[in-house]
Amino acid sequence: MAAVTMRLPAVRPPLDSSAPRGGEKHLVAPGDTITTDPGYMRGHGTFVEDDKLIASVAGVVERVNKLVCVRALKARYNGEIGDIVVGRITEVQQKRWKVETNSRLDSVLLLSSINLPGGELRRKSAEDELAMRDYLQEGDLISAEVQSIFSDGAVSLHTRSLKYGKLAQGVLVQVSPSLVKRQKTHFHDLPCGASVILGNNGFIWIYPTPEQKDDEAGGYTANLEPVPLSDREVISRLRNCIMALVTHKMMLFDTSILYCYEASLSHQIKDILKPEVTEEIVLEARQRLLDSEG
Repeated sequence: MAAVTMRLPAVRPPLDSSAPRGGEKHLVAPGDTITTDPGYMRGHGTFVEDDKLIASVAGVVERVNKLVCVRALKARYNGEIGDIVVGRITEVQQKRWKVETNSRLDSVLLLSSINLPGGELRRKSAEDELAMRDYLQEGDLISAEVQSIFSDGAVSLHTRSLKYGKLAQGVLVQVSPSLVKRQKTHFHDLPCGASVILGNNGFIWIYPTPEQKDDEAGGYTANLEPVPLSDREVISRLRNCIMALVTHKMMLFDTSILYCYEASLSHQIKDILKPEVTEEIVLEARQRLLDSEG
């Protein structure tokens, strides 16, 4: 019979709220007055009433010159050109695929916006259109880049690079898009033996680091070889570390995930999500981040 862990309720002290250097964030709730200065222009998440600029959503106030916006702390993904996303194919249509990317509307991947197996760039023919489901079918996971935004806010994707394409074996973790830090690259080979794709849309893909990177065939040949137990353990530990960081609302990027992973090595994988262990390893990771910035 499997062992069951039971815990009595206990009051735990709140996590140290020390923020990284750079000043406190200006947080507002709906209805809070942001400013009474009439010189400011209202942006997303704000409205004007009685000459006051008031927040309409809960979030962080952002100012660009005289434009004031409120970035919601928890919201659907709003695509920006150049973003890296991880998505799931939901439908195969004429000359396009519909992709779920955690945004209000399904994203679109056009047949003309992909590299076919072999990596060749050429005009897509009627035969390619008939074979669309051979490349990507419903349920497949892909990595892609945002190419453009349609007028209704839907996102158009492309996979015209060998680093994008179908994802084979790994684990998908879904988090709030606001917790994924924007960086120059969102593909990271971590020294612990696994790799992560930190999608700007809040979908994170954890997979074994490939031994050979030159073997790619346009990003549509999935490697379905069995994954060794050691790699599966590393992936499981990384997944639990990411969930621990999300629990305490810490930003997700390669360094924070690696520090949390290293702090968790003294604990078993199944224990990482226990509240007291989560708090311990997240505090250690946060302190290392503060020390490295200092």
